[in-house]
Amino acid sequence: MTKSNSPSLLPTSENSPLLDQHSSNGKKKPSFKRYVFILILFSLIFGTTHTLFSPKQKPKKTNIIFFVTDGMGPASLSLTRSFRQFKYDLPINDTLVLDKHLIGSSRTMSSNSLVTDSAAGATAFSCAAKSYNGAIGVFPDKKPCGTVLEALKLQGFMTGLVVTTSITDATPAAFSAHTDYRSQQDLIAEHQLGQYSLGRMVDVMIGGGRCHYYGCRDDNRNLLQEAVDDGWTYVGNRTEFDKLNMGKINEGEEIPLPLLALMADRDIPFELDRDDSVHPSLAESSITALNLLHSNPANEKGLFILIEGSRIDHGGHFNDPAAQVNEVLAFDEAFQAVKDWADSVSDEADTIMISTSDHETGGLSVARQIHHSYPDYLWLPEVLNNVTHTAEYVNRKIKSDLRESILQGDDLKKYLVDEISENFGISDLSTREIDGLLKVTSPKTKEDFKASGDAPLPMTSLMDHLVNLINVRAQIGWSTHGHSAVDVNIYGHGSSPEVHNKILGSLSGNHENTEIGGFMADIIDGVDLDEVTELIKDTKHAPDLKQMEIFLGEEIVETNDETLLKKIEQKVWENYVR
Repeated sequence: MTKSNSPSLLPTSENSPLLDQHSSNGKKKPSFKRYVFILILFSLIFGTTHTLFSPKQKPKKTNIIFFVTDGMGPASLSLTRSFRQFKYDLPINDTLVLDKHLIGSSRTMSSNSLVTDSAAGATAFSCAAKSYNGAIGVFPDKKPCGTVLEALKLQGFMTGLVVTTSITDATPAAFSAHTDYRSQQDLIAEHQLGQYSLGRMVDVMIGGGRCHYYGCRDDNRNLLQEAVDDGWTYVGNRTEFDKLNMGKINEGEEIPLPLLALMADRDIPFELDRDDSVHPSLAESSITALNLLHSNPANEKGLFILIEGSRIDHGGHFNDPAAQVNEVLAFDEAFQAVKDWADSVSDEADTIMISTSDHETGGLSVARQIHHSYPDYLWLPEVLNNVTHTAEYVNRKIKSDLRESILQGDDLKKYLVDEISENFGISDLSTREIDGLLKVTSPKTKEDFKASGDAPLPMTSLMDHLVNLINVRAQIGWSTHGHSAVDVNIYGHGSSPEVHNKILGSLSGNHENTEIGGFMADIIDGVDLDEVTELIKDTKHAPDLKQMEIFLGEEIVETNDETLLKKIEQKVWENYVR
């Protein structure tokens, strides 16, 4: 036998232990390194050919979906979870959708108080900066701060706002406007339409709040008509909303953006009171907005959307547990619907979902000692299950009915007993409870009610009586009609393991609320909130003194910030119980 004289492709050592020097036919086997070389060569050739003849793949888009459960604290979840299990006869291990996505918690203080309001809380998210209670997209020195929504829009992202309160209310406003005080809702509406330094920054807005676009503005401008003239698609009722077909469009069709859907003069009704033939659910509005943004031809990079369960907060302010649990359930359904949507578009986009609260409202305690003897270790969800309308609804109905027909004595007593039974499912009113209701619903004359107009008097105290009927029987406690400093939960979901791990890496554990805003700002390369802040430095944000006096209903003599803020907060609260 003769050795092969073929030269080796790679230099080898004949003494290499990786080589079998002799084959059965006396020829050398190809070297290991030769195998490697050939494999690399084929890979390069095949890879180049594949690249040359394969269609160019578009880079994946990025969707950032930010949820705010306004006023929802950990106790709200406990209350709602147990209520749901009772209502649907579910086992104790059947939890809310949100429970499966819990990743951390958030501290909520503002720059001037351990107890934040919604404006400062939302500004912490939108600008990744602490500010004072009442601030809308401005720093403590009242200079406008660039928001995540604005920064992403300037990078080419589609943007949206979906809420169940007024679209000009604190949370959506802090992402889309810049004002010294949350009460400047007329100016907020102007900013949302693009009437400020940056021009239009929002593509889709769905919620309530028609009033500050047209109807209750101090300057009587019709911003709805101005919006339409400027190219906005306006939707103002359920029939028009249904034509959007949940944002699903046939090939070749397009629903023109920007779109403004204002489905109520002020707030969308509580879920417990909502008429589906008039007002869409939060889930329906959210999916409609997502489809509109995702399918729009201008969507090349992805989208940012704020979705708020706004009226969870109002349930806490009213201390109405039946209102609150149904708001939390509606939000939970919306979260599931959005998660399903995000997973359905995962081939086209990586989706980051983050949910948290701006603060807790009401100081809710899922237990209450109602007598001096040793307390019962229980609360009774069946009491809430009997409630068919909120205390807000009953309060307004009683007020309206008594304006039209003055009732006194036994007639008034029967009317009140019937209303409580029909709406709360309570038929065992005590003499003391009836006397309390009679005391706050017995006007001197019919004119007293008419003169009160939309003011809360004398019905503010009626609200307290109404909710207490429910709370005592369910054994639920509250410590305040305002906010508390309780830490709130953070929830997260990523459409892929890689995206989910990115969320966990940044937001698991306990964080300041500003860190959530910072995380959203850092997701996309090139997003710079400081640059946006520079662009909006000349934006009008200060209130007109005369308009502020109209809002407060009094002459402003003391211009001290703390004094003004206190008056504004009181006025905002009065508007809640209007």
